[in-house]
Amino acid sequence: MTFEQYLRNLQDKTVAVIGIGVSNQPLIELLLSRGVAVTACDKKDREALGPLAERLEAQGCRLHLGPGYLRDLDQDVIFRTPGMRPDLPELTAAVARGSRLTSEMEVFFSVCPCMKIAVTGSDGKTTTTTIIAELLRKAGKTVHLGGNIGHPLLSETGMMRPGDIAVLELSSFQLMTMDSSPHIAVITNLAPNHLDVHRDFIEYITAKENIFTHQTAEDIAIFNADNKLTLEASDRAIGRARLFSRGQQVEDGVFQRGDRIVARHAGVEREILRVSDIKLPGVHNVENYMAAIAAVDGLVPDDVIREFAQTFGGVEHRIELVRTLRGVRWYNDSIASSPSRTIAGLRAFDRKVILIAGGKDKGVPYDALGPEINEHVKYLILCGATAESIRRAAEQAENYTGLEIADAEDYRQAVSLAQSRAEEGDVVILSPASTSFDRFANFMERGKAFKEIVSALK
Repeated sequence: MTFEQYLRNLQDKTVAVIGIGVSNQPLIELLLSRGVAVTACDKKDREALGPLAERLEAQGCRLHLGPGYLRDLDQDVIFRTPGMRPDLPELTAAVARGSRLTSEMEVFFSVCPCMKIAVTGSDGKTTTTTIIAELLRKAGKTVHLGGNIGHPLLSETGMMRPGDIAVLELSSFQLMTMDSSPHIAVITNLAPNHLDVHRDFIEYITAKENIFTHQTAEDIAIFNADNKLTLEASDRAIGRARLFSRGQQVEDGVFQRGDRIVARHAGVEREILRVSDIKLPGVHNVENYMAAIAAVDGLVPDDVIREFAQTFGGVEHRIELVRTLRGVRWYNDSIASSPSRTIAGLRAFDRKVILIAGGKDKGVPYDALGPEINEHVKYLILCGATAESIRRAAEQAENYTGLEIADAEDYRQAVSLAQSRAEEGDVVILSPASTSFDRFANFMERGKAFKEIVSALK
């Protein structure tokens, strides 16, 4: 079905769009522009929506706001927002009455006219997705970048051509109900995450694996051979399984040999680039590059990959250098909303750092973070709901030898404490190991707030 056909089929139906956030606003306005009867539902009240409420109503949208926003759903088609469980009682009741439950991403997959490359995983999704998209652009391809990376693509589908490539970052929430998979799927790694929404770790893994379970024999799935869970998942691939690894020389995929990153297929090897060519710090970014190289192998020339790696400085909020002040480097790693992501950030530096951590709890264990903090941190500053959990993990670790730990009310105080201790040559990094939702709308807002405080230091 084409995008236009899908829109025409909706014109005699009623549609509910749940969540009036960044990912759904373009969808709502697109449907309204095509004469579709849309009800936009959101737990925010009218005052919180501000001028957006009036703008949508002026376009013919019906609003259903406030605490009862999911009550009495009876529309023909219901688009759920990413992050909302599909089995909420209100949604299952609507489906039982005859509604069709879907999402912006599910529809995009059904109408997208071009090749799709998608990335998921517990850590490294955004950087890997960005590297893939930029490499394809450098090779002259027309690329549409979106998904969980913050840019919805459905409303732009009409401009896509068969020779284009859609590159997508997909979260476990988006993947839970997907009934199709991309032509090339990448799983960077798997570790406990989002257990405040998923019932358990098994459900989380199952959602992630949905990125390849609907592939065909002609498709490709790429897995991290150094991660036990993703390596096991590679045995369940429907199409061609490729691996990437820093620790072993895989038969089909990309691996590290000394300072070289090597691609291998059907017994033929090519040296793609040197690890020292990669501008981004940290071994986790070496893994991100290997995953990306495995995905674009055959689509992007090796010399393009080498040139890009030497110049690409990374994605905002991911071990992002904010400034250097009196010899102290300040880094924003606000994307680190899980212990495993913070561990990767700590390992990116060749010295002990001053770490600012803490935020909202999402039900994941912090035990593994404790030993890493003691090994890589010289001064720990904690704030937010998970402060006590992180402190306990550090103090109960076997390698704890009295690391000094301080508490801060907010980031302004945390930055002040860090500045008072930092000496020339030190690294200060915000890497929360927790979500931002205790004080911020998302990790971007959190990172921006941190950067503004650091940039204002005298």
